[in-house]
Parts: sequence; C-alpha cells; structure tokens
Amino acid sequence: MTGAHQVLPADWKPAPEQLPRHVAIIMDGNGRWASARGLPRLYGHRAGVDNVRTVLEASVEFGVQYLTIYAFSTENWTRPSAEVNGLFQIMGEVIKSETEDLHRNGVCVRHVGRTTGLPESLVEAMQQATALTKDNSRIILNVAFNYGGRAEIVDAVRRLIADGVTAETITEDLISQYLYTGGQPDPDLIIRTAGEMRLSNFLIWQGAYAEYYSTSTFWPDFGREELQRALAAYAARQRKFGSVLTSC
Repeated sequence: MTGAHQVLPADWKPAPEQLPRHVAIIMDGNGRWASARGLPRLYGHRAGVDNVRTVLEASVEFGVQYLTIYAFSTENWTRPSAEVNGLFQIMGEVIKSETEDLHRNGVCVRHVGRTTGLPESLVEAMQQATALTKDNSRIILNVAFNYGGRAEIVDAVRRLIADGVTAETITEDLISQYLYTGGQPDPDLIIRTAGEMRLSNFLIWQGAYAEYYSTSTFWPDFGREELQRALAAYAARQRKFGSVLTSC
C-alpha cells in the first residue's frame, strides 16, 4: 500500500496498459503542513487548493482520464466553524478564478457530493463551472465537496425508490449508475497523502477493487514527482479482482 520514494527519470511514463484511467486522491495533511511552519490551518488549506493545479496538470501529462479529489467530507462539518467557513471562502474564490482557465484547457469539472447546507454563492459557482465545462473531455475533474461515501449510497437508494425501481431489478451496475459518479469508470488507484491508512468514507462503493497507495508526504508538497511514484507503484502491481493469476 505504501510506496517507496524511488527515484524515477523525469520523463518516465507508464505504458498505456499500465496506466490507471481513474485516479482518486484523499488530499490529507494540509493542517499539519501549516502547523509545522507555524502557520494557521487555513494557510495549509489554501496551499492545498493551490496544489490541485499542479497535480491536475501532471495527471493530464501522464494520460490520466479521470481525477477525483476529496476536498470536503460530510464529516468535516464537525471542525471549528471558522475553519469550515474559511474552506468555503477559499473554494468559492478558486472556482471563480480558475474556471475559465480550466475550460480553455479542456477540463470537465464535476461536483461530487451534496449541496445541502453549503453557501448559496458556492453552490452557484460550482453549478456555473460544471455547466461551462460539461462538454470538455481532455480530463474529467471530480471535486468531492460535502461528500461522503455512505451518504452517496443513501442518495442513490432514495433516487432508485423515487424512480419506482423494483427490488428484483436492482443490480450492482444499476446502483453504480445512480451514484454521483454514474457513467464513469471506478477508480483504479486511490492515493492518500500524509501517511494515514484509512478510507475516511471516500468512494467506498466505487473503490471496492481499487489499488491503494499511501505516502507520508503532506498534500501541499505532493507534486508531479510524487504522482509519478504513485503511478509507478500502480504499474508494478498485478490486479486480480478476486481471481487467481495463472502462470504461463
């Protein structure tokens, strides 16, 4: 699960057959990054948001087609209100300042999560970003904001019931279509920064057979080389999906 900090050539790229189509990242360690520098936690969150551009550009470079970032969980509401409100402000500012550039570069932005409880201005900004970029296809950027894996499944079940779907017709594929990520491939690789070894309610349905990679690097310091190492670790693995590999 944890990758060694191997040194790779700057021009290293995974072979197409070894490349994960969908990479998801639990962006952890912003607060600790700031505290280690004697700064308020919000400085870390701002640095973390700024780092998304670096990792997004590297993902495009390496050929990743879907990138999902865990920006704010349904459990993060329990944090001090000043921190939560600060996160909302940072998120709103970044969406407004970056959307046009993301659109010009072919990024399709999608919100993954609930809008309940979020400031109206933030919801409007997210809706405008998704509407403007909806036809782009260079890379899909899922922003998991006010997201929880259990809440996602609850919402999917509610939608199934509302649509009159009968119990005997429910399948795994059908449930997948009712999730926030419906129509997208499940993540092949889930990365967690800052050394933690838990899922934190992130993509718990979609990540059933994902490969996991944990690094001690705090999110604001997770750049191109760190992503490259994660992709190299993924490329070295053999995915079995519950089966047994047979030798030639």
